[in-house]
Amino acid sequence: MEELFRRFIKFEASGGIILIIAAMIALLIANSPLGGVYDTVLHLYFTIGIGEIKIQESLLHWINDGLMAIFFLVIGLEVKRELLIGALNTKEKALFPLIAAIGGIAIPAIIFVLFNLFSRETLRGWAIPTATDIAFAVGVLSLLGSRIPMTLKIFLLALAIIDDLGAILIIAFFYTKDIYWEAIGVAAIASFILLLMNMLGIKKITPYMLIGIILWVAVLKSGVHATIAGVIIGFSIPLRPKKSDLLHQTESPLERLEHTLHPWVTWCILPLFAFANSGIELAGIELSKIAGPLPLGIALGLLLGKPIGIFSFAWFAIKRGICKLPENVNFGQILGVSFICGIGFTMSIFISILAFDEASKELINYAKVGILSGSIASGIIGYLLLVATSKKQSQ
Repeated sequence: MEELFRRFIKFEASGGIILIIAAMIALLIANSPLGGVYDTVLHLYFTIGIGEIKIQESLLHWINDGLMAIFFLVIGLEVKRELLIGALNTKEKALFPLIAAIGGIAIPAIIFVLFNLFSRETLRGWAIPTATDIAFAVGVLSLLGSRIPMTLKIFLLALAIIDDLGAILIIAFFYTKDIYWEAIGVAAIASFILLLMNMLGIKKITPYMLIGIILWVAVLKSGVHATIAGVIIGFSIPLRPKKSDLLHQTESPLERLEHTLHPWVTWCILPLFAFANSGIELAGIELSKIAGPLPLGIALGLLLGKPIGIFSFAWFAIKRGICKLPENVNFGQILGVSFICGIGFTMSIFISILAFDEASKELINYAKVGILSGSIASGIIGYLLLVATSKKQSQ
């Protein structure tokens, strides 16, 4: 179990660096003479399908709706593993990060709403500052190395996973367009087949992926965001290996698929998403609007809302005797982690795209300004706090 966690941390830490590089390159290209080419390529349309069943989307949509479904598949696998055998597999283990995550979702949303209460146009972005970028968060924490206790890293991971699960539920319930019930029916049948295969003990991954593709197409056509299909597929993959495999300590289908997909998601899919969605044209950004309700609500939601929500809910749970602090962890470190969870980046950008369609490109750009500024400030403050509190603990 500990080896699984260390492998996860290794991938996420390197992924954070690659994400930064991809975002920086996108910003440079978008504001160079190649900016027009960058935009044109992202809006090239590709058609995939057979006969009457065809899907025609731009390259940007294929990345955001298609490749990101694989990212959410990995999230589904991670959540299931943590719930059954990991950091969330008992009530005692799950309760502390769960309570902290609730605060980390609620308070940023409230701060954003307070800034955008009288703007119906921007109010749809209320969920943007509620998300945590798990790759960046774990990457920042890994910079501190052995000075940070493993229990604090596990707390951050559990908190971020619950946070991602909350973001998935928000997307499903609040960012779904018109529902097409025929497609929902097909998706329900595909989901039932996946569940049935799990119950029948089918261990081969290929049948799950074939039914999963049908599920993804059905969800895409239904009006519900297609990435939800990834989570459903992830939850359907069996975690327990065959009895015969137990003698040879073979990985379960879930662990095998997670280890196969994780490098692709970390080093390819997420950087590609960052590259495709971080190209903000700075020439069109007005300084007066940077302090507007949308970017300011997002930036302060991440920078203040996340630490206030996570730390206050965690402190209340400890003081009321509902939970206990993780071993070798102090409140200063909890505060540091609370700030690090204000790094929204990937998930926040993803939600901003859902909140404001392409017709509102200006709103998306200002949302990204708020996300980048809030995330950078949160990461720096969180890192410095952890450096300070770790020094105190070692003395």
